[in-house]
Amino acid sequence: MNLIFLGPPGAGKGTVADLAKDALGIPHISSGQLFREQIKIGSPLGKRVEAILKAGNLVDDETTIEFVRERLGHPDVARGYILDGFPRTIAQAEALCAFSRPEAVINFTLSEERILRRLEGRRVAPSTGRNYHILYNPPKVAGFDDETGEALIQRPDDRKEAILNRLEVYLRETRPLIDHYMEKGLLLDLDASPSPREVLDQLLLLMREKGIH
Repeated sequence: MNLIFLGPPGAGKGTVADLAKDALGIPHISSGQLFREQIKIGSPLGKRVEAILKAGNLVDDETTIEFVRERLGHPDVARGYILDGFPRTIAQAEALCAFSRPEAVINFTLSEERILRRLEGRRVAPSTGRNYHILYNPPKVAGFDDETGEALIQRPDDRKEAILNRLEVYLRETRPLIDHYMEKGLLLDLDASPSPREVLDQLLLLMREKGIH
C-alpha cells in the first residue's frame, strides 16, 4: 500500500500520518524528518538544508529525491508506506514513479486562514520531530514533550513570514501535482479541517470505499 499525502503546509498531513501508520501497519516517511536528522548531526548536507528551511524555502529536487530513494530501500517499507512532504514538484513525482509507484494520493484540503492558525501554534520536540499544537494538540505539560520531557520549540519555518513564503512556493510549485495525479486517476480529496482522529476515520473510510488495501 503505497500512499502519498499531498496538501499545503499546515494541513495536518504529518499528524494524520502518525495515526495512520499504526492503523495501516506501514511506516510514515517524512522528507522533513529525514532532513532534520541530518541537521541534528551537523552534516554538510544538514547545514545546507537548515539554511534553506530557515528562509522558508524548499530543498532542491535532486537532494530530496536522493534522500527518499535511499529510505524506500529499507526493509520496513516492504508492505508499503505513507510519503509526507514528497513529492513536492512534478519532477519529484516523475522521479518517484521510476523507483516506486503510488497507489493513491490523498489530497488534504484546508483554507489559508486555518493554515496560518495551525502553523503559528505548532511546537516540535527537537530530538524526535514529534508535533504538538498549543490549541489543538497540546502536550501534557505545557512547553515540554510528553515522552522525553525536553523543551518544545517553534521551528523557524513555522513563523508567520516563513509560512506566507511557504504558501507562495506551494501554490507556484506544488499545487500542479493535484492536476498531475488527478489526470492519472490517483487523487482522493480529504477535508483536513476536523480533528486528526476524525480525519483519520474519514481517510480509512475513503480507502475502503475505493478498495485500497
